[in-house]
Amino acid sequence: MKVVISGYGKMGRMVEKILSERNIECAGCSEDIQNFDKSVAKDCVCIDFTTPEAFRSNYRALAENFKAVVVGTTGWNDIRDEVVACFEKCGTTMIYASNFSIGVNVFFAVADYASSLLGRYGGYSAYVSEKHHCHKLDRPSGTAKTLVSIVENNMGKVADVSSVRCGEIPGIHTVGFEGLTDRITIEHEAFSREGFAAGAVEAALMTETVSGVHEFKEIIFNA
Repeated sequence: MKVVISGYGKMGRMVEKILSERNIECAGCSEDIQNFDKSVAKDCVCIDFTTPEAFRSNYRALAENFKAVVVGTTGWNDIRDEVVACFEKCGTTMIYASNFSIGVNVFFAVADYASSLLGRYGGYSAYVSEKHHCHKLDRPSGTAKTLVSIVENNMGKVADVSSVRCGEIPGIHTVGFEGLTDRITIEHEAFSREGFAAGAVEAALMTETVSGVHEFKEIIFNA
């Protein structure tokens, strides 16, 4: 497998580091993926960690030119249907996630189970909070939006969603369930960006055996 990295910021450089450690060929890093060599792209998986604006401009080129695409960029959920339709039309495999960390995807599963039980028995309200570094553009984070979706699906509503942008916090996400007699809190804290990059590389490897468009959290534990 050969990988091209779209977006060469902190996440892109971390992905490059993981590829090197796993002896996976990096065929290029580009800040201008629309003009990347198409003859190289057709045999490569592209891992995209750019910005919401860049991905909106680039997704058609990604779908048309690459063998498969792993999307770690967030902030484009409002155009999800047209992005999925484009990849399906092109027959290009895409795996996307609000967060590729394996630990976060376990956290999603725990939040789903807890909110499902509490939603069944009633008497609790829920909140979601997230904290990130001051450079993060979207607010709330894509991970927080996924958590809200999970909890709302099981409990009908989320009482509050809060975001903090400060310093260099890699990412802290909390889901709280407040009852009359007790409180349940579950939390995931990232120590660095490495877990996100490692999960994205795992997703790239999965494209060798998985076809179609998939959200990472739906397939990671079934692959």
